[in-house]
Amino acid sequence: QLVESGGGSVQAGGSLRLSCAASGYSYNHYCMAWFRRAPGKEREKVATLDSDGRTSYADSVKGRFTISKDNAKNILYLQTDSLKREDTAISYCATERRLQCPYRVADFGYWGQGTQVTVS
Repeated sequence: QLVESGGGSVQAGGSLRLSCAASGYSYNHYCMAWFRRAPGKEREKVATLDSDGRTSYADSVKGRFTISKDNAKNILYLQTDSLKREDTAISYCATERRLQCPYRVADFGYWGQGTQVTVS
């Protein structure tokens, strides 16, 4: 089970740290990722973290967002800085039992319920 938290309302330029707590299974050896869905748009992959520590980011968030994981606590984080209005979306964490994150959104099999991020 994946449970996100840390969303909220913030002014443009502000920061939020999103958390995704994994329970029932250790995801330490599998890829994990953050996605988001803005109003009226498709779900977008924001950041990925492979089991070997390799990260990737959408161009729209590079330099502003940072994905990380605390293996001891089984928690995935997304530090979001310099937030813009276009970052307003529901953010989701996801995982798949692979060492490297899959390319397609549909190939992620485990999802959280989402947390709302609103930037004004």
